[in-house]
Parts: sequence; C-alpha cells; structure tokens
Amino acid sequence: MTENLGTVTITRELPAAPADVFRAYVEPEQFVRFWGPVGTHVPLATVTIEPQVGGRFDSTMVMDETGDEYPVRGRFTAIREGELLEFLEEGVGILGRITLVDLGEGRTKVIMQQENVPAMYLGPEAEAGHNSSFDRLVAHLEERAAGRS
Repeated sequence: MTENLGTVTITRELPAAPADVFRAYVEPEQFVRFWGPVGTHVPLATVTIEPQVGGRFDSTMVMDETGDEYPVRGRFTAIREGELLEFLEEGVGILGRITLVDLGEGRTKVIMQQENVPAMYLGPEAEAGHNSSFDRLVAHLEERAAGRS
C-alpha cells in the first residue's frame, strides 16, 4: 500500500445549472472539452462513461507537448443525477467525488474531492492542474450557454 496518502478538495462556482454540469461530466463529447489541465487533451475514442453504479469511467489524458499518455480506469461507486458522481480509480485506489450544489439562477457550486491520493499527486502543482481543468469547464459551459459549442 502507498504511504503518505492525502486528500484534495477544490470548490468552484460554475455558470450553469447542476443538470447541465452533470451532463458535461457524463457525455463524452462534452467531457473531452475540459477534462485535464491546460496542455492536455483527451481523445474521444478513449472515453467510456457509464453513469450508473458499477459503470465504467475510463479516459486517457494526453500531454500535448510530448504525447505522453495517462489513462484513468475506474468504476462509479455512487451517482445521483444532477448532484453527485463518485468513482474509484483502479490500480491507484483514489476515490474521486464530484458534488454539485444548486446555487439558483443557473449557477452551481462544484466540490471536487479526492481521497487516498498518493503524495506525488498532492501539492501546489497538482492543485493548479485541477484549477486549470475547472477553468476549461467554465469556458465550455459559457460557450454552450452562448450557443457556440
């Protein structure tokens, strides 16, 4: 078992209703628009999202500069449409949880939590990566609202 396991929690406000944010996470065509930090992309062909308990949650993040690939393979452990996505990453044991809170007026607070995170995925650099992914999600949701994506 890996030592120095930690937790990561990031909270952001998003410019869309919880149902729209939830769909962005479970529809592969939307998911690839924002998943991963700036400087990465996720090829649509690598994404499997089966939004049900026991369903697959798989994707491969590719570094734009080097082509290095980082697959994530997991299974959903809890789902409440418009409210919660929780999945366990196979191999690493990270438990990821995305909680959506309706703020009204078409806004959502998202709380991203990860538990059992190895030390190499903790710290300011990792947090910056998560935040840049959320920046991409905000831009995606704004584009959809404006009818541009």
